[in-house]
Parts: sequence; structure tokens; C-alpha cells
Amino acid sequence: MQLNLANKSVLVTGSSRGIGRAIAESFLAEGCKVAFNGRNPDQLEQAIADIRGDNVIAVAGDASQPTEAQAMLDQVLKAFGKLDILVCNVGSGRSVPPGQEDLDEWRRVFELNLWSATTMVETCRQALARTQGAIVCVSSICGQEVVPGAPVTYSAAKAALNAYVRGSARPLGKLGIRINAIAPGNILFEGSVWDRKLNEDAASVAGILERDVALARLGTPQDVANLAIWLASPAANFTTGSIFVTDGGQVRS
Repeated sequence: MQLNLANKSVLVTGSSRGIGRAIAESFLAEGCKVAFNGRNPDQLEQAIADIRGDNVIAVAGDASQPTEAQAMLDQVLKAFGKLDILVCNVGSGRSVPPGQEDLDEWRRVFELNLWSATTMVETCRQALARTQGAIVCVSSICGQEVVPGAPVTYSAAKAALNAYVRGSARPLGKLGIRINAIAPGNILFEGSVWDRKLNEDAASVAGILERDVALARLGTPQDVANLAIWLASPAANFTTGSIFVTDGGQVRS
């Protein structure tokens, strides 16, 4: 399938490693101009040092903070002249066990998993309207149904993100902007929760996968990236306001 993404300008938040990096590199492979993002400038520069080129820039900043989000967009527009695609990938499932939440933890997790997306969408709205652009948010199956053991703060934040994507589709659509989300299941990459779990007890992980996941394996960042670039491409130009699960067959609802 021809995705017709060449020369599109893309900003991928949280793209110095893992899922975000795989998404950013996949857009590069399609001939896009890509802005990689992370909160720490030095770590970001180090992370993408081996993929530098005319079509790549590093845009450091905290996506949940309006002033930093605006500075990120300004850098993209200065470098590439436009913004066609926004991927909101910032997030983390690390939190306290269910029943141990306090107000500060609720705020921290929502800032990371919800406000990082809502802030970026609001910041980039007019730029994306000018290009009739597309938005892809990375959510989680924890926002789709109860996943035993998953932090309640994280699950609630991702459920809110899913509601935001569905609810924003109409007002954004009036501007010619599409928005969709991907809800990954258990994705393995260096430094991920599943990387830690495998190192601690590989047999237990194998049992979980055999019991709960139809394909009986962990996913890869590339599994998510493949779906992300399709959703952002003209091939999906009649698709908006939807949540796409990619979890190897884990969710039951």
C-alpha cells in the first residue's frame, strides 16, 4: 500500500525511545520530516545522534506545559515550514498500586498521560488546520477495560484520553483535522515495564501471555508504529474519532 507520506512534517512527542522512537523512525522511512521530542535536551540529542539528517530535528520540551508546547511547535514550523501530523505519545504506566493513590499522584499521572496530549493538540490546532492534518494519540488497553493489577491512576487517565479523542473528532473535523488513538497492549522495549518483569520472572510473564493473550507474545514498538503511520496517512482519510486496539488479542470487551 502506498501511504503517500513523503515530505509530510511530523512531530512525535516522547520519541527518544520505545514506541515513540519506533513511530518517528517509521515516518522517516516514509520520507517525512520528523521532529523527535523528549524533556531532557542532552538525553534527546544522545538518543537520536545516530539518525541525524536534514529531515530530523530534536525538539526538547515538556508536552504537558503550554509554554513549552508552543516553543516546540515554533521550532517545527521554523525548521519545516508546516505541521502535517502530530503524534501524542508521551505517557507512562508506572504508578502506585490500586488503593494507594493520593492527590499528587493523580495529578502527576494525568499530566503525563492526558494533559500532555490535550495541551499539544490545543497548541497545534491552527497549524494542523492549515494543512488539513492528522493526530494520533497513544493510549492503552488499560483505558478500554479493567486490566488486573494495572494502576488505577493510569487506567483512568487513558480512559479520559480515549474520551477526549472521541469527543474532539467533531470540532477538529470542522477544521479538516482527523484524530484517532491507538490502545497498545503489552509492548516490550528496553527500559519498559515488561523488560523489568521479564528480567525478574520470565516464567511468570510466559504464563500471563499464555493465559491472557491470544497470540501468546509481547508486542513490539514496531507493531504500534505500523498502525500509527497508517492512521496518519491519506490511506485512512475517512477515519477519525476511533480507538484502535493492538494487543495480540488480550482485551475481552
